[in-house]
Amino acid sequence: MRYFPVFLDLQDAPVLVVGGGEIAARKVALLRAAGASITVVAPHISQSIETRVSQGMDWIPRCFEPTDVHGMRLIIAATDDRTLNAAVAAAARAAGVSVNVVDDAALSTFIVPAIVDRSPIVVAISSGGAAPMLATRLRARIEVLLDESWGRLAVFADRWRQRVRAAIPDLPKRRGFYDWLLDGPVATAVRAGREKLADRLIEGQLAPGAGVRAGKVTLVGAGPGDPGLLTVRALRALQQADVILVDRLVSKEILGVARREAEVIDVGKEPGGHGTRQERINQLLVLHARRGRMVVRLKGGDPFVFGRGGEELEYLRQNGIAYEVVPGITAAMACAAYAGIPLTHRDHSHGLQFVTAHCRESLDRVDWHGLARPDQTLAIYMGVAELDAVRDRLLEAGMPPSTPAAFVQDGTLPQQRVVVTELAALPESARRHAIASPSMLFVGQVAEFATELAWFGSEPINDACPPARVAVYGKS
Repeated sequence: MRYFPVFLDLQDAPVLVVGGGEIAARKVALLRAAGASITVVAPHISQSIETRVSQGMDWIPRCFEPTDVHGMRLIIAATDDRTLNAAVAAAARAAGVSVNVVDDAALSTFIVPAIVDRSPIVVAISSGGAAPMLATRLRARIEVLLDESWGRLAVFADRWRQRVRAAIPDLPKRRGFYDWLLDGPVATAVRAGREKLADRLIEGQLAPGAGVRAGKVTLVGAGPGDPGLLTVRALRALQQADVILVDRLVSKEILGVARREAEVIDVGKEPGGHGTRQERINQLLVLHARRGRMVVRLKGGDPFVFGRGGEELEYLRQNGIAYEVVPGITAAMACAAYAGIPLTHRDHSHGLQFVTAHCRESLDRVDWHGLARPDQTLAIYMGVAELDAVRDRLLEAGMPPSTPAAFVQDGTLPQQRVVVTELAALPESARRHAIASPSMLFVGQVAEFATELAWFGSEPINDACPPARVAVYGKS
């Protein structure tokens, strides 16, 4: 390690910036954010630096002189003249002042890292000058992982620091408490902007005789199967989980990115009602949370779109369990996108309806006349087992038999298949091509776009639509 990483307190410290262009302006902005007292030396300055000068920053409108380095804490050379930069570096070294020459590690005694600022949390990344663009790329990735809520959480934890130290003098126990604070319901409350609730949670745990610290439950939408479609927050929850209650349709690739030590409990329901009952799932969520564990309820797609997420939150609230929800990309959106089916289109579809058809009882509650209206798209979940009934009821409600329809099986996964057909032929097409769960069914004029716009998986099968009509829609 050639460079020793350190964070300097530059509040009101004198810092010299040599150069007046845009590169110098970027360094001035960073130094101002750190509270430095900046002096710029340059014959000419950019408009952004001129604005800073109008606000009170010092500017010496001439060329650099070696005596300018005297009394400075740091020096930045940010000109496009290497001879001048070398002179600045030499003067700084002679005076014993640390100097950075922008994009010239050989002349520098310190390096300005790529910075992720979530104050008071600050992350600095350096490649030692070897690959600045790599450091920039890493910064971009870390910025995604550390959202702005980490700064608020740091401020909150600092406010409680002395009281926690006084209440829990034992260091190992205090570390355990902070694990709960930073990963559990307190952090969830702070990130949700509910600091009064977070205060009450801590007060309860620091009270004499407090019992086992409760964990929390995170409802996580796993999306349609491709782990690349997980949100950053979903990935974070999976990697922090102690227990994961997983649905049948969650892919093994999704589980592959979860914390390896987590206990995985399969609570999936098979078609026809077989599997873990919802009441038992609710009980398991509360049981593990009350043991102080971080519980993830992992659902395919989005937990609030035909996922019974609302029922589970109601049960958690009734039992005093903290929770949060991480949305997922619902199957309709993802499968349509991967199949090249625009769910809305100004020429062919002015609306979108989500429908579930997993049993006869659900079909009886559907407004079929409303679904049969033209110029809209139907996205039908769990409909493979009820295709005859779906077709018959849409036809009875007045939808034309030739209305395009498309099955998307295993959407977003390498084995994805797309079959384009017509409403009247839905059951026959499904049987002919062995369509099985998990599959999404799309009904509406936009379904035909899959024959031309599909970009993922095997080539779509055109099972019914005449090529001439496909071409018309594809070019609209």
